[in-house]
Amino acid sequence: MDDFKGRTALVTGATRGIGLGIAAEIVARGGNVCITARKPDELEEAVKTLDPDGSGRAIAARGSADDAEHQVAAVELVMEQFGRLDFLVNNAAVNPQYGPMMEADLGAVRKVFEVNVTAVLAWTQQAWRAWMQANGGAVLNVASVGGLRAGSPIGAYNASKAALIHLTRQLGMEMGPNVRVNAIAPAVVKTKFARALYEDREDEVASHYPLKRLGTPEDTAKLAAFLLSDDASWITGETVTIDGGIMVAGGV
Repeated sequence: MDDFKGRTALVTGATRGIGLGIAAEIVARGGNVCITARKPDELEEAVKTLDPDGSGRAIAARGSADDAEHQVAAVELVMEQFGRLDFLVNNAAVNPQYGPMMEADLGAVRKVFEVNVTAVLAWTQQAWRAWMQANGGAVLNVASVGGLRAGSPIGAYNASKAALIHLTRQLGMEMGPNVRVNAIAPAVVKTKFARALYEDREDEVASHYPLKRLGTPEDTAKLAAFLLSDDASWITGETVTIDGGIMVAGGV
């Protein structure tokens, strides 16, 4: 497919896992992409993976997702390099809080919300000002099934994803008719970020899923690309669950 040919995406937190999978799907469908992350060596390796021929269709911007100067610089780089910003994928997230909420360090909780919610709004504002307000586009937020139900031991992360899901609704309402905003809500996907949830017990965790396996970055990438594409042109403000059936099964 080449339906993204001539279009450009910015994907935050995209050196591995879900973010890298989405970036790869965009490039495979003809698009250009700018990925962000904190570590320069990981960014360099990811760009080589996305653009092995060095065509310039994949570039990188280094910085922390919640750094305002980084947000501005990354969007400016996209506009300088490609002259447009059709898609924004808010994938970057952190989870420094683990355990009961009554024992949670409030500084860690604030960091979770700063990166997982406030920064998403900031990135969206930058994309809006630089291109989307005048030219349209699509925003895709990476939420979680944890934002749809309570569950331990990552309560702050789950609460932040619940906020992100509602932010998606709010922005979908405000940014129409020319900009669509949607989200995906994955269950456990086999990534380095989520390894604490399945490491050394993958078969046990997967047994609770009706489809009897955990997700992969390729699974989420296909759904993300659909929601960004013109095939989803009458969908906005929605969060689509992609969870191997765990929500309908009532599993944990």
